[in-house]
Amino acid sequence: MNLKTAAALILVAILFFFGVIFAWSAPVADNPAERLIISALMFAVGFGIVYFTFRKPTTILQQLEVSGQMKAVALKCPNCSASIDVKNIKMVSGVPYATCLYCGHVFEVAEEPKW
Repeated sequence: MNLKTAAALILVAILFFFGVIFAWSAPVADNPAERLIISALMFAVGFGIVYFTFRKPTTILQQLEVSGQMKAVALKCPNCSASIDVKNIKMVSGVPYATCLYCGHVFEVAEEPKW
């Protein structure tokens, strides 16, 4: 459990505790409707925090359909012809860029046409 989750659970426990206290004290208060509204708001905020803390992230699945045979080709630096490791490829604004470990050259990884 990380710090964010623990803090959220503590805050939710405090909100629920005071929500129950406000709901129980409503019958003896001068304005019971006001206390019940505050109690309902505390419960709503508490449930909202629980929802946004524990919801599962959405997984996006992309499928690639190719029209023919695919062949893996070694990626080489255009500056010094050194082999590029896949770990050195970063996506920047949807475009893959590779960094050469030997000369430090940064270049765009582009698919060459087959014709």
